[in-house]
Amino acid sequence: MPQRRISTPQGVPGPIREGFARLKESVGVPEWFPEAVLAEAERAASEVRLPERDLTDIGFVTIDPPSSTDLDQALFIERSGDGYRVLYAIADLMSFVVPGGALDAEAHARGVTLYAPHERTPLHPDVLAEGAASLLPGQVRPALVWEHTVDAAGAVTGSTVARARVKSRAKLDYAGVQADLDAGTADEVLVLLREVGQLRLALEVERGAVSLRVPSQEVSATGPRRWELSYRAGLPVEDWNAEISLMTGMAAAQIMLDAGIGILRTLPPAEQWSIDRLRRVAKGLRIRWPGSVTYPEFIRSLDPADPRHAAMLNASSTLFRGAGYAAFEGEPPEQPLHGAMMAPYAHCTAPLRRLVDRYVSQICLSVCAGEEVPDWVRAELHTLPETMAEALRRSNAYERGIVGLVEALVLSGRRDETFDATVIGWDERRDAGEAQLEEPAVQAPLVGDGVQLGSEVRAVLTEVDLLEGRVQFRVA
Repeated sequence: MPQRRISTPQGVPGPIREGFARLKESVGVPEWFPEAVLAEAERAASEVRLPERDLTDIGFVTIDPPSSTDLDQALFIERSGDGYRVLYAIADLMSFVVPGGALDAEAHARGVTLYAPHERTPLHPDVLAEGAASLLPGQVRPALVWEHTVDAAGAVTGSTVARARVKSRAKLDYAGVQADLDAGTADEVLVLLREVGQLRLALEVERGAVSLRVPSQEVSATGPRRWELSYRAGLPVEDWNAEISLMTGMAAAQIMLDAGIGILRTLPPAEQWSIDRLRRVAKGLRIRWPGSVTYPEFIRSLDPADPRHAAMLNASSTLFRGAGYAAFEGEPPEQPLHGAMMAPYAHCTAPLRRLVDRYVSQICLSVCAGEEVPDWVRAELHTLPETMAEALRRSNAYERGIVGLVEALVLSGRRDETFDATVIGWDERRDAGEAQLEEPAVQAPLVGDGVQLGSEVRAVLTEVDLLEGRVQFRVA
């Protein structure tokens, strides 16, 4: 099933303005920061003390979508013997947020940054998120710098993190980096990113990890009050860049497990009965899945451009449900793995946009320095899973609601029209499921008789609700 991505600029289209307002109210999207929070953020931005360790001579770069200015990560890679030295600078929010202060309390209330096509509702005020804490190019910033020693096969042989001042050399975007790599004109650090990223992806295969890399359903603002939907396939550089973040999250998890304190991002590994169920789905879709082929190998063999394979990938997404956070002191969690990665993992690379990353960063920083984990971390550690669960529930509801509204918007005025679609989910007991349209890029409920999962059908649009963000189709 395509993931949902939301990009920016401005203005809510008139037909869904009321629906969008209702969505924000129902989800509980905050409209502003209290004055005390803004004042504390302004003060923190003007009084920040830079770390003594100076790494401003390192050629860090950031790689993000072109419009992003809340830059959490900057990377630098160089050869070291027959392996690599990977430096990963993460925005140091602990230099700005006072535990127990107004800014800290507001961050706990929000949990994550929320995104809409025309605006973002940030976790922290913009004076920090897009200013003093963001790793903007040419600016000296406090950062937590992870140093990974990576061998010739891409395996991490050592990791540590410490505070330092850094200065990013350039703000790069994915399309530009990919074009330079393809043309052979990319800087050395980007060439090494590709090398390390490919090695890490190969290790992922060996580990039995799996990722559903399929085109994303993307909402974007293409002009004033004009929002559109499209399917977008990710670029290879996005995977390579993500591997550096995953490497860091796995290193953080291991540091916390060794220290006996921390908070992990967990996902139960797939149980055999769920794999057996997917084998039956594959059989129904007439996709060959030999008994000797493992689930990860099978997923990697699928082509999302094939309608039956797309339906199979959608069915496989059920194995990625049940993710959560597990806090621990002393004994590790009973189930410490992230099942998609088949390894322990922690969120620590996006502290500007996600609350829990600040806590993980501080734990790892303290452990690597041989210091006690601060009391403010311990005081909140065991409530963080619930805080983050609520924040992510709100974020998911907001994103689903926006996609629903835009689907209704692009289909408004087209009731009773017939569209080409692929059935990507189906319940035979209810004669109902989900269809993915070829054009526009809509996924929507479908009802009808005699439909099979993975089949290509003609679907008639029977309902469009611009207030609730709901559309409905039936088989023609």
